[in-house]
Amino acid sequence: MKTLVTGGAGFVGTNLIKRLLSDNHEVVSMDDYSTGLEENHQEGCDYIKVDISDSSSKDGAWGQEKFELRKPDVIFHLGALARIQPSLTEPLHHIKNNFMSTLNILEYARVNGIPVVYAGSSSFHHGLYGSPYAWSKFCGEELCKLYTSVYDMNTSICRFYNVYGPHQIEDGAYSTVIGIFERQFRNNEPLTITADGQQRRDFTHVDDIVDGLVRCSQHDLKAEFFELGSGVNYSINELADLFGKDYPRVYLPARKGEYDKTLCDYSKAELRLGWKPTYSLIDYIEDVINK
Repeated sequence: MKTLVTGGAGFVGTNLIKRLLSDNHEVVSMDDYSTGLEENHQEGCDYIKVDISDSSSKDGAWGQEKFELRKPDVIFHLGALARIQPSLTEPLHHIKNNFMSTLNILEYARVNGIPVVYAGSSSFHHGLYGSPYAWSKFCGEELCKLYTSVYDMNTSICRFYNVYGPHQIEDGAYSTVIGIFERQFRNNEPLTITADGQQRRDFTHVDDIVDGLVRCSQHDLKAEFFELGSGVNYSINELADLFGKDYPRVYLPARKGEYDKTLCDYSKAELRLGWKPTYSLIDYIEDVINK
């Protein structure tokens, strides 16, 4: 199968590409490298540097000439500016990027009859107007529904819950909390916790996320959404305890846009896709500690 992965040099995209290559699929990645890294490149994947939110020049923006003769059989649209906090300070950049990239991908898919698997966000459940990020990702879902309704396109939406694992971002504005904790633990630094640490999160291993994405690509789906999470949540304090109950930690002020709890109900994904999470956060952190 020929596949296109947007955001293929990023965290989830890199792990998805590894899976697709191991399954002997042909893979093209498109990424603007705003958060993706060249060091994530995988042998066997064709990487194209391009801003998919830019439609000012069709050929230049899409690089279509580079894979015109091998149009993908499916598109995994992961390319987006993630995380709540950066979107609060740069709303225009985040909204334009996340909305226009999805619109451009869906239009390309419509013209060429290609199904799209869209990376949604669990922020859907926690206030769409709490951050430009949450709103822009929801708009992507709405675009998928629109294109399915009007053009009968095959689309599916996978809402991610706090993904962790290999290639996660460990530093900077787009880092994940587990990535930050891993880096701090590795460097013998205190763990930094925002607010009182009682906020609870459903953490999901990236390989489980990838499996859900692949399973969606194997079905004819019409704007169906699937929640991909572990079904278990931990407070940030409990997460810190996994690195050692006496390990030093520092508490920082609460941040705007954060929510109190995430917890996934993956029953629909289990029913329709046969998907269930298989990785344990506790086992993962134990492996980190024992490295």
